Amino acid sequence: LNISNNILLKDLRCYNNQLTTLDISNNMLIYYIECINNQLTTLDISNNTALETLACNSNQLTALDLSANTALHTINCSVNQLTTLDVSTNTLLNYFHCGNNQLTTLDLSANTKLHILHCYINQLGTLDISANTALTYLNCYSNQLTALDVSNNTALTYLNCYSNQLTALD
Repeated sequence: LNISNNILLKDLRCYNNQLTTLDISNNMLIYYIECINNQLTTLDISNNTALETLACNSNQLTALDLSANTALHTINCSVNQLTTLDVSTNTLLNYFHCGNNQLTTLDLSANTKLHILHCYINQLGTLDISANTALTYLNCYSNQLTALDVSNNTALTYLNCYSNQLTALD
């Protein structure tokens, strides 16, 4: 799908198709992308600096560069094949769903506004959420966590941590 000539486009919803490419390189005003359930293997959003919401779940992404997207507050990149994901520049992040990938590490220390985190069905050995004091919802089941410290997360109202290797839960 090449919509790069539509430079005034702000909201794109192209979910439930069979897209293998998506060229949004010239869509500088776009703030909402929902390309769920396609067959995308790559997604270049480096020029989309106004992007606030990204839903690219249920594709075949192996990498996702979010470094230029500092306005993002909502990310759903679940059900892909991501092995790494850097959200350190996404300091406005409020909702983050990266479940059902192949992540081994997840650094959330810069995401202090994070309220909801879904990171289930990954390969996380550790999860440090001590800086995420606004967190109210944590879904981290089916990882390889041996310890989980939620003592700083006093706003937490939901915690799902089953099917890990926990020997300590603080």
